[in-house]
Amino acid sequence: MELASPLKRVYWETTAGCNLRCIHCRRQDVLTKGSPDELTTGQAKQLIDELAQIGKPVLILSGGEPLFRKDIFEIARYGKERGLALGIATNGTLVSGKIAASLKEAGIHYAAISLDGVRAETHDVFRGRGNFDRAVEGFKNLKAAGIKVQINFTVTRQNVAEVPVIYKMASDMGACALYLFLLVPVGCGVEIADTQMLSPEEVEAWLRWVYVKDRTGSLPIKAICAPHFYRIEKQDEHLVEVSLAQKGGAAPKPRREQEGNGVRRGCLAAINMCFISHKGDVFPCGYLPVACGNVLKTPLSEIWASSTVLKQLRDPDLLTGKCGLCSFKDICGGCRARAYYASQSVLAEEPFCTYEPG
Repeated sequence: MELASPLKRVYWETTAGCNLRCIHCRRQDVLTKGSPDELTTGQAKQLIDELAQIGKPVLILSGGEPLFRKDIFEIARYGKERGLALGIATNGTLVSGKIAASLKEAGIHYAAISLDGVRAETHDVFRGRGNFDRAVEGFKNLKAAGIKVQINFTVTRQNVAEVPVIYKMASDMGACALYLFLLVPVGCGVEIADTQMLSPEEVEAWLRWVYVKDRTGSLPIKAICAPHFYRIEKQDEHLVEVSLAQKGGAAPKPRREQEGNGVRRGCLAAINMCFISHKGDVFPCGYLPVACGNVLKTPLSEIWASSTVLKQLRDPDLLTGKCGLCSFKDICGGCRARAYYASQSVLAEEPFCTYEPG
C-alpha cells in the first residue's frame, strides 16, 4: 500500500516501564513495571503486520526501557520475519552479553545507547549513580554481538562543553554514529528547561560546530531536534573552508546533495516518521504531545493519511511567526515540539532560532 507521504520510520514506545529515572526523560510517569495498558503481544504483531503492508518502515523499539518487556525478543523476531529493519533504543544498563546476543538473534541490527557525558560525574547527574559504567558495558556487549551501535547525547548547559570530547570518545569506542539531541522541554524535561536549555545564541554556535564536524570528521554526526542545522548548512559553507585551512587544507567529505524546495530535512515529525505510545496513540514525534489517533481503533495507514494535525505539519505554508516568513522553512520547518511548548501551537515559530527572515 502506497501512502501519500512515505512513512519511513516508526518509533514505538513498547513500554512505559524503566529501571532509570532520568531527569530529562520525555515521560513524567515512568513506571517500575510495564503498564496494563500497553499493547499486548498479539496487538504488537498486528501493528507489525500493518507496517509490513505499508512500505516496511524502519521500526525502532523504544520505551521506557524496551528490555522491560518479557516478549521483546518475540516481537523483534516477528518483525524480522515480516521483513522489517529493526532498531532498539535502550539506556544500555540492562544489556548483558547474553541479552545482546539474544537481540542480535532476534533481528536487531541497530541500537542506540544514551550517554549524556564523557564521564560518570556528568552522565550520572542525568541518569543516576553507576549508570555511566553500566551503559558503557552495555555498549561493548552490543558491539561484541555484532550490532551497530550509535551514541545519543542530549546537549544541555550541564554537558555542552563535553560535546567535542564525546565525539572523540564515540569514535574511539567504535560507535557507528553520534546523534546530538537538543533538549526538548517535554515530560521531565520541562522541570529542567529553565536551567538546562541552551540559549538561541548558544544553539547557533553549537550547530555551526556540528556542521564543520559533519563535513570534516570521520565519525558520522547528526544534530537531532535542531532542524535549523539545515539552514546553517545552506548558509555557511565558508565555515568548512576556514576550518580546513587551519588544518592544512585537507579535503572535506563530499557535501550532501541539496534538495530543492518542498523536501523537509529538518523537523521530520509527520513528514516521514511518527511515534506510537505504549497505549497505541499516534503522535507526530515522541516530543510533541498532540495525539492523532490510536492504532487499536484506526489503522495506522488511515491515521497517517487523514489526521488533520499530521497534514498541517506537512504544509510549511501554514507555519506562523518567523518560521512562516523564513525562506528556509521548506528544508528546516523549525522544531514543532519546542514551538508547541512555547506557544501551545504546532504551527508556531521555533523559539530557539536566532535567524531573522528578511
